[in-house]
Formats: sequence, structure tokens, C-alpha cells
Amino acid sequence: MKTSSESASARRHCLNGAIMGTRYCALFYGFERIDETELARALYDAVALVDAQMSNWKTDSDLMRLNAAEPGAWMSLPTELLWVLQTAIQVGAQSSGAFDIAVGDLVGAWGFGPQRRLAAAAEREALRRQPRSSAAAALEFDFGGGRVRKRHPVFLDLSGIAKGFGVDQLARCLEDRGIHDYLVSIDGEYRARGGKPGGQCWSVAIESPQAGRREALGVLEMTDGGLATSGDYRHFHEQAGKRYAHTFDPLRAVPLDNGVASVSVRARTCMLADAWATALMVLGPERGAELAREQRLDVLFVLRDGDALRQLWVPGASG
Repeated sequence: MKTSSESASARRHCLNGAIMGTRYCALFYGFERIDETELARALYDAVALVDAQMSNWKTDSDLMRLNAAEPGAWMSLPTELLWVLQTAIQVGAQSSGAFDIAVGDLVGAWGFGPQRRLAAAAEREALRRQPRSSAAAALEFDFGGGRVRKRHPVFLDLSGIAKGFGVDQLARCLEDRGIHDYLVSIDGEYRARGGKPGGQCWSVAIESPQAGRREALGVLEMTDGGLATSGDYRHFHEQAGKRYAHTFDPLRAVPLDNGVASVSVRARTCMLADAWATALMVLGPERGAELAREQRLDVLFVLRDGDALRQLWVPGASG
């Protein structure tokens, strides 16, 4: 039997909507009758659930309830949030702490949180100097009971992984309905499977890391897996002529300023691509490239060289 990508009668569908302060999109092909109204609602609900559980911008989200909980108190959490927390800690361990979700207090102090208030320099310096607990050290899991408790006070931020998980949930929504040729995305993060009719791969543009401009740096082809990019060019502060990105170095407790303009990662899922893009941006091209090869990740580093941009492609999975 022919698949939808092989069938001449395959119909192109494109569904999109507003979520998480941006937009989601689902592009797919199918040869059977599809109720687009029902599917559009299901896609929205899938991402809205992630937002309701994992947003730092919603005071009643499950993540914010965990942030507000007293240390030692067990809290029941949804399965999806438990999975994302566990994955974040796993990537943190594999990256030797370069990815750590226990940076919510730093994110807020530097004006990247919901309050958008840049704290005084003395307050930011005090945060940098104080002893810090990693998410792995701070959280204790009871997976059988679906619970988590904090051993130490900590404020978690999932902005480096939750959007990627949301993209994976879009993919799951299509897979559950027997749709296996698709490209789904949320604000430049992607998950693909199959291809277009005729066997063509999905083509995805990598954005050039230039503040205030939306231009393509290049194009990657995808057939299966996730793609995510972290960069210093959308959300940043400038202090004394230096650009500080909204990505934080957990080990130094400061925003990044290491000459890495962006990191794009292809991985098995978009959630993993999202987390690893942040981790490898923190590590930089030398340590990051070595780890990318170990983890079998395809990675594109874009580095600032004065006013110019320099690219470094690391074919961890395909090369």
C-alpha cells in the first residue's frame, strides 16, 4: 500500500495558531479525509497543556506551584512535567552542568523573566556569589507516586526545553491520527517525519543570528527527528558594550558572553535538540563539538568573529 508521501492524491494541509506568545504550525500530507477543525483544536490543546504545566509566565502553572512549594513538601505533578524535569536533569548530567534548569532566579534578576525588570548590579552580583544548588541536587523524585519534592530552595526555569517538548507533542498529536508525513514547529523549533510527495525531504531554514533582522543563514534537510536553535540575537542586554544573552552559564551564574552567536542541533526529538542547543552554546565550539560527537548530535555553531560570522558544522550523527 502506498504511503501518503508516495500517493499522487496526497493533499497538503497547514494548520497554525497562537500559543506561548508565538505561533505553532503543522504542515502535513494525507490521502484520507481529515477533520481539520477537530485536528486544529487537538493541536492547540496539546501545546496549551504544555504551557499550562511548564510556563514561568503563568503564576498558576504546575511549574510555578513547584517553585513556590516549601522544601521537603511532596507535590504531585503531571506525567508530562515529570518527564521534562527528568530529561532536563539527564542532559544536565551529560553536559557536566552546562544545562541546568535551576537558573530561574538569575533569569529574573537579569530582566528576562515575566517582570522584565533588570535588578541592580549589586543584587545580581550577590546572586552570582551565593552558593547554588543544581536541579539534580535540589529535586527528589518519586516516579511511582508521580511526585517531586525540593531538598533545597530553588527556582526552576524550563525555557530551554519546554518549547521543544511542545513541538514533540504536536508530532504526537499527528502520529495518534495516523499522519506520518509532517513538519511541525513552534517559533523556529521543528520536528519532522517522512517527507513530501515524490520523496522530497523537508527543508528548514536556519535563521541568521542578527539582532533586529530575520534572514536565512542556510537550509537543512530533515526526514525524521527534531531541530532547535539557541542564540544571543533575540533576547539580550548590553552592558558596557557587551552583549549578554538570555542563555545563562549555570556554573558561573552569569549570562553568556562567549562569542557563540547561535547553536542549531538535530536530535532524535525536539525536546532533546532544544536542551542540547542550550548546553552546547554554554560549552562553546571546542568542548561542545567534542560532546556533540559523543552524543551523536548534528550541530551547527555560528561564531562571532568581530563583525563577521563564522560557521562550524559538527556531523555527530550523520558524519
